This record gives sequence, C-alpha cells and structure tokens, in this order.
Amino acid sequence: MKRFENKVAVVTGGVSGIGAAVTRRLLDEGASVVVADISADVATSATETFGPSVAGVRTDVTDPTSVTALFAEAVERFETIDAVFNVAGGQKPGLIADLDFETWKFNIALNLHGTFLGVQAAARTFGELGKTGSITNMASLNSFTPMFGGAAYATAKAGVAMLTKNAALEFGEVGIRVNAISPGLVATPLTADLFKIPGYEETALSRIPAGRPARPEEIAGVAAFLASEDAAYISGENLVVDGAWQTTGYPDLRRFFS
Repeated sequence: MKRFENKVAVVTGGVSGIGAAVTRRLLDEGASVVVADISADVATSATETFGPSVAGVRTDVTDPTSVTALFAEAVERFETIDAVFNVAGGQKPGLIADLDFETWKFNIALNLHGTFLGVQAAARTFGELGKTGSITNMASLNSFTPMFGGAAYATAKAGVAMLTKNAALEFGEVGIRVNAISPGLVATPLTADLFKIPGYEETALSRIPAGRPARPEEIAGVAAFLASEDAAYISGENLVVDGAWQTTGYPDLRRFFS
C-alpha cells in the first residue's frame, strides 16, 4: 500500500524503537518524514540510516522553542505536513514513597509536556497551512492500568490519553483528527534493559496472554492505520495494542524497583 504517497510526516523519537518502526512504515507507504530526536547527530544520521526521504532535526520535545523550530524546519524542507506522530518518551521507575521529585518531573516533562507541545505545534501548523491533518500520540497500557514502580510514568501517560480526547474535541471542527495508541510491553532498546533484570521478563510475560512482547513494527502498523484515510472517521480514540495484557493486569513488580 502507498497510503502516504506525496504526504509528509513528523515523528518525534523517530530514530529508535517504536519511532524508528513508524518512520520505516511511513517510508514504505510513500511518505517523506522529518524525524526529531534529542541526539546531536540526528540531522546527519537520520538520512544515512533511512535514506533521502528523511530529514533529521535535533529536538528537545520538552522545550517549546525547540518544538516550534522542528515544525518550521519540516515545512521549510518539505513545504507541508500531513501527519504528526508524538512518539518520544521514556521512563525512570520508582516507588512513590521513595521517588525523588526530579524523577517525577522527568517522567511528566518527557511524556506529557512533550506530547502537549507536539500536539499544539501540529495544530498550529495545520492552521497556518490551511489544511486538515492527523495527530497520533503514544500513550501506554499504563494510561489506565497501574504498575508498581510506575506511578510517575503512568500518571503522565494517563494525561496523554485525556489530552488526546480533548484535542480531538477542540480540533474536530477544523478537520484535525487526534488519536492515541496504548502499547503494552514492546521489545525496544529501552525495554531491553528491563529484560536484563533477572526474572523480569518471565514475570511480565506470565500475564500477557499472547506470550511475548510486541514487535515495534506491530505498533507502527497501527500508527499508520490511524493516520491514514482508512481511519478517516476515527478521532479521540486510545487504541490498546497489548496482546490482551489488560485482561489480566500487571504482576507485582516491586522487587525489581526496590
């Protein structure tokens, strides 16, 4: 399929993990892509990694000025934007009683503030271009399912889920669709460190009926669907992609974070 032929997308966190899978899926479907990442060499490495249809922009998604510059550079490079994917995120776990405030702020800033700034800049840019568009945010199964050690991250992702609904409400009348994806466990470079903790993988997989983590490409396929014309009447949704994990709940992970 070439659902994104002659389309331009912006993907934050677009050079690794789920973001890189989204970038590759969009390229396979004909898009040009601007990828944003905090790494200093993203401007050169993105094109080397993905090819000439990709431009990299160093971006701090927690900084309004940096995010505004990302969208300005995307329009300057490709003249338009059709779809935005706010994928950048991550977590520093910790139990509430022991959680220092800097760790709390890190989780909220990266996951919630970063998504807000991406949604806001996307909507403003669509307005300036006088066009419709789609915004897809990366929430999490933790947006509605608690996890020992994950209070800060889960709170941020719950905010992403509600931000998505509010944005869909506010922007629907101008033709901007806003949706979220809530992955469960995904095999990425970030979760690879968790799998190195003795017993963690077995404990997590014991609650996932599918019996395995998702591949990043499986999340990217859902992202591409939500941004495509196949989902033209879908907005304000938070689509769970978790191998049915929400049917069983999280295991007790306290021993891995204490």
